[in-house]
Amino acid sequence: MIYNLPGAISIIVTSQLVRLCIHFSLNIGLRYRRYRLDSLNMSSEFAFSSRRSPLVCLHGCSSSSQPLATGIGLDILKRGGNAADAAVAMAAALSVTEPCSTGPGGDAFCLFYDGNTGDISCLNGSGRSPRAQTLELLEGRDYSAEAPPPAFDALNITVPGAPACWCDTVQMFGSHKVSLGEVLGGAVHLAQEGVPVAKVAAHQWAHWVDAMRHAGKELDSDLLVEGEAPRHGQVFRNPALARTFRELGESGKPGFYQGRVAQAIVDVIHQNGGVMTLDDLSGHDSEVVTPISTDYKGVRLWEPPPNSQGLAALLMLNILENLPLQDLGHNSVDYVHLLVQAVRLALTDALHNISDPDHVIIPLDSLLDKSHSRQLAQQISMDRASEVGAPAVTIQGDTVYFCVVDCQGNACSFVNSNYMGFGSGLVPRDCGFSLQNRGASFSLRRNHSNCIAGGKRPYHTIMAALVTGPASVGQKPRLLAALGVMGAMMQPQGHVQVLLNMLEFEMDPQQALDAPRVYVEYDQKADQWLVHLEEGFGKEVCDELRRRGHQVNWPITGFNRSRFGRGQIITVGDWWNPSVRQAAHPTRVLWAGSDPRADGCSQGY
Repeated sequence: MIYNLPGAISIIVTSQLVRLCIHFSLNIGLRYRRYRLDSLNMSSEFAFSSRRSPLVCLHGCSSSSQPLATGIGLDILKRGGNAADAAVAMAAALSVTEPCSTGPGGDAFCLFYDGNTGDISCLNGSGRSPRAQTLELLEGRDYSAEAPPPAFDALNITVPGAPACWCDTVQMFGSHKVSLGEVLGGAVHLAQEGVPVAKVAAHQWAHWVDAMRHAGKELDSDLLVEGEAPRHGQVFRNPALARTFRELGESGKPGFYQGRVAQAIVDVIHQNGGVMTLDDLSGHDSEVVTPISTDYKGVRLWEPPPNSQGLAALLMLNILENLPLQDLGHNSVDYVHLLVQAVRLALTDALHNISDPDHVIIPLDSLLDKSHSRQLAQQISMDRASEVGAPAVTIQGDTVYFCVVDCQGNACSFVNSNYMGFGSGLVPRDCGFSLQNRGASFSLRRNHSNCIAGGKRPYHTIMAALVTGPASVGQKPRLLAALGVMGAMMQPQGHVQVLLNMLEFEMDPQQALDAPRVYVEYDQKADQWLVHLEEGFGKEVCDELRRRGHQVNWPITGFNRSRFGRGQIITVGDWWNPSVRQAAHPTRVLWAGSDPRADGCSQGY
């Protein structure tokens, strides 16, 4: 039409159109640049910008903090393996995808529910200190309770318990339809071929590399890419770890605790001032222990016994059972106020009592007695933060938690950890993994139950959980869930919060993990209890808690959300739904959730 207009008008119209086009293009460009900047800001702040439904499936399900590991677990189920086989396959795979949290140089705990008998078994896969590592040895090197060895020191390395736990889990609870070599095969392939590093893992990787450098330590090149922590999406390969896994698959426990790998472990420890021997390694084995549990309004929570801190979660539940949580409303001021005080009381009890039961007597029966929790609950005031004594020690660390339920009704709840990121950061030559620094959680106070001693297991933060429902007379306990939340002292708090989200507030597994969390810790430097509130709590909650005497840190955003842990849940049926809770014939549908604070997912078939 422009061509039919008189010349002057045509020029005017054309120029106006050009200006409009330029203006439109600039607008689009500015909006795109704003979008890119907003996207980058969201990325740097690690915003929770997507919604996820719970996974539902019928036959088998796996859940972990890394999708590649979750998929490897599901592959084992489809090949005829059971929940125990799949869990070990995932444990090894996570050592490749997330070595800044886990690996064969760390420890593990396993809870296994037998779908045929309803029996719940527990393997303690934590290692002991070297026999020569006594309090006198440390004092002779001028260390004390006030000045312990630095976090990444070789003196903090305890015997790695995870490989023995993996082997024993497959041997004791596995299907025997897949060999140990086949179970570890997925991890071997990942380590050999390489894995693109996930977003949260890349952040944690860089954080711990920087922390070690700040302490004057340099991580071995086996766990770096061109001398640096790998970026998000960068491919990481670890052929040395692939070799270690092949040897473990072929020879079982002797392939790790004797021979090449054992010698490499002892060599790197001695080169850095540690005292572990080949006898310390060859003498290690997992221990079958009796899990501990408590009933909460007809539902039973199962945890590993000491030296794991599973006891802390049970103490919290026992205290909270005396309080009207449901009436207060989820994450209301009153709810958080009561939760915080229950956590403080339970952690104080736990940190004063949990240790290696082979070295000290732990009064489990009296601690778990309901009368004890009623007495503790009576100390709680609704108006003010109650006075609670300082715990003797505070503990930190990083972990992976994962779980599996199979088509036979078996469930495996598994936790694996290096302790602080890469642990000590020491990597045995040509082995592809770092050695844990779990010994840093020992106390150097002579009369403390968790005081360092030769051949002793320390207070252990890692814990895995199972939940069962009431059993009819003569019937086996019914499995309700495998669940866990990793993250040092957040673990018992996370177990309790996600379980209460389901039991008291009728959330499905994914909603229970998505909900904002509270984290309570004792700050030794400031000599006070701190309450951390995740983004999602309103300012009015923070202000009222402060008015009641709590020291509150709010809001916690971005990658700092990692302090609230990373959880996984698989349930059998939707028992949190009041309309089906009392059903005579519960459904066999599996429901699963995976924590948005991590990179992972649940998968099923």
